[in-house]
Amino acid sequence: MSRRRYRWWRGLLLAVLALLMAALAAGWYLLAGSRARLDGQLRVAALAAPVTITRDANGSVTLDARSRADATFALGFVHAQERFFEMDLMRRVAAGELAELVGPAALGSDLDIRRHRLRAVAQAAYAAMPPGERQLLDRYRDGVNAGLADLRKKPWEYFLLGSEPKPWRSEDSALVIGAMYLDLNGHGRNLRELELARMHAALPAPLVDFLLAPDPDWEAPLSGSLSRPPVVPDASVFDLRKGRSAAASVAQLSAALAPALEGRHPGSNSFAVAGALTDTGAAMLANDMHLGLRVPDIWFRTRLRYPDASAPGGTRDAVGVSLPGTPALVVGSNGQVAWGFTNSYGDWLDWVRVTRDGAEPSRYKVPEGWARIERHAERIRVKGEPDRVLDVEDTRWGPILARDTDGTPLALAWIGDRPHAYNLNLMQLERAPNVAAALALAPTLGMPPQNLLAADREGHIGWTIAGNAIPLRGAGSDPLLPADWSTPGSGWQGWAAASQYPRVVDPAQGRLWTANNRTVGGTALELLGNGGHDLGARAQQIRDDLGAHGAFTTGNLLDIQLDNRALLLTPWQRLLQDTLSGARDPALRQLRALTANWRNRAAPDSVDYRLVRAFRDEVHRAALSPFVARVKARYPDFAWPAGGDSEAAVWSLLRDQPAWLLDPRYRIWNALLLDAARRVATVLGAEPGGLPARSWGEVNRSDIRHALSPALPGVLAHFLDMPDEPLPGDANMPRVAAPGFGASERLAVSPGHEAQGILEMPGGQADNPLSPYYGAGHADWVEGRPTPLLPGPAKWTLVLQPGKP
Repeated sequence: MSRRRYRWWRGLLLAVLALLMAALAAGWYLLAGSRARLDGQLRVAALAAPVTITRDANGSVTLDARSRADATFALGFVHAQERFFEMDLMRRVAAGELAELVGPAALGSDLDIRRHRLRAVAQAAYAAMPPGERQLLDRYRDGVNAGLADLRKKPWEYFLLGSEPKPWRSEDSALVIGAMYLDLNGHGRNLRELELARMHAALPAPLVDFLLAPDPDWEAPLSGSLSRPPVVPDASVFDLRKGRSAAASVAQLSAALAPALEGRHPGSNSFAVAGALTDTGAAMLANDMHLGLRVPDIWFRTRLRYPDASAPGGTRDAVGVSLPGTPALVVGSNGQVAWGFTNSYGDWLDWVRVTRDGAEPSRYKVPEGWARIERHAERIRVKGEPDRVLDVEDTRWGPILARDTDGTPLALAWIGDRPHAYNLNLMQLERAPNVAAALALAPTLGMPPQNLLAADREGHIGWTIAGNAIPLRGAGSDPLLPADWSTPGSGWQGWAAASQYPRVVDPAQGRLWTANNRTVGGTALELLGNGGHDLGARAQQIRDDLGAHGAFTTGNLLDIQLDNRALLLTPWQRLLQDTLSGARDPALRQLRALTANWRNRAAPDSVDYRLVRAFRDEVHRAALSPFVARVKARYPDFAWPAGGDSEAAVWSLLRDQPAWLLDPRYRIWNALLLDAARRVATVLGAEPGGLPARSWGEVNRSDIRHALSPALPGVLAHFLDMPDEPLPGDANMPRVAAPGFGASERLAVSPGHEAQGILEMPGGQADNPLSPYYGAGHADWVEGRPTPLLPGPAKWTLVLQPGKP
């Protein structure tokens, strides 16, 4: 190469390196500029008195204020500095305004959700709140906007998106509550009951009831009796040997059955033990809420201290997790009582058949005659594209969103569309002095209905349903199927009174548990309904874990939260061994050998667990596919109803072996079992390393990512995401874990003894990669190492002073 050419290439390389260094420096500058202010003093005109904000090694924030109002402002300030982008996402998701920020990729979500017009709901909810609540939301709003304005640069995500953050509005906090309604109530779509209607239209009712029957072998209610064992319908009800189904591929049938097998439904574990079972005499509570996991975590480690004459020593000291976007401590302990939540899976959505006036289609039938359909033109802004206008048809019951199996329009009645279902009463739990007071607050809380567990320093424990919007249904129709509400006395007839809420207080055994399972029976169950209860294996395992201890520490409660024993799969392991006892096929013999030594755990290195689990899934698919095919013949996009676990039905079929309910492809039921085992051996055995290399950790990995990382190059995405590690746990055991899903926190606490409390949290506290708290505490969550609930020594101190900046 000539010297001249060498100099040219050298100059080009140096120029490229200079540009790269400049880009990195610019990126670093922008990231650094959007970091939260951690120390020093800052004057803020909105405060009545100074607020001290300290952070420990994990980023746990302690707010010392002279009033809850000032603490609310400071909490908004901190939330905005650490989490504004995530707050913005939550309000936009609920309002159907996400495409304005990220473009057409979010348009489908916006079109679905905008039909609920949740921004209008949030505005109405805010307007109807008492003046004191509105003032608190205004204080929080002002704190958020002050925190956002104090950043030297806007949050870094907006540079990548080429957008500007919009100021926080008071009603946006109600929208964040709306985002939780969407997450916990099936995204406001009620697909489950649409699929139930399709099943009932295509199959005889006794067969549908059998296929979706609860399993009494795994139930663990707090009160009420177990369900009756399902009865196999006889051949006069339904016979697979008669008639033919439209052809459906294995892939299509598997996809349709995915909701029954994947086990990823927002939920939680919560359990409590009475003071008689602890060495201090104070009760204890554990709570881990199972949600989609992200970077940073949905929750924010928070401690609030402010004067309160009703608190011990005159200072309210409440610690737990807050939800950025709202001013409330969601779960935690206040020194007198601790509280936690699990999703109740009651029935909070109903489909209503809308009878239009044939002569005037803009009218529809109501009990007193006819009413006019309201029409709303919802303008959806889409970044980089023209606005879209969505025509929403609304009835007194809710928006028209679907059609019944006969084509009749369906309106969705959903508590999340009711303004009165939103308020700030959750904040009052911070000041509850005991279990009785906490349970008394439950019927007033404007939030998605949850199981509330409470434990107090006097040793009492209690359970009830939290949420102020439990509908009272008229008689005469099945709430799980679309119904005509145009006759007097039909539909929702009001809301349950506090006296109607079921409760369990200080049970004789001194133990309470909930895990998204059916908690009650009888009239209480009729009131709450069934919105897709969990099978119950997880709750039963927790109940039995509690029963195995005679005394408890918070460490014992964490051990139960981390229990990954595979009790549900133990009978499946025995069935697989029996099925393959005489197998001659080398692949099947290898499958039997690899599952013979049953370790009974969903451990990352467990091959036996993964293979037995795959066998259960294949048996479920093979047993249920012919019924799915019959429904898909009429409704090609049918999917199994979410929450419709068929464990009881499948085991009944395997036990009774009815020929008329066996897929005609098989001569006998044992042939179905052998085919299921053969599919496991074939599919998993074809992967590199064969069956011996198929560990559970190979597929059960953390996969906890930042919201923007999927759109970024691999190196940058790796920089933002948590390490992708194999995790123990699965759906039907206390330690719930799946890729991008699982325990969003693990809390174990005894009120009055918070110093011995535990709080683990994945994903970290801060959303800025240059923050010392980005990913802080995540490794402890992965390993199950106890992280203290109370903040440690202060690493940083920021003082907000009243006065002009």
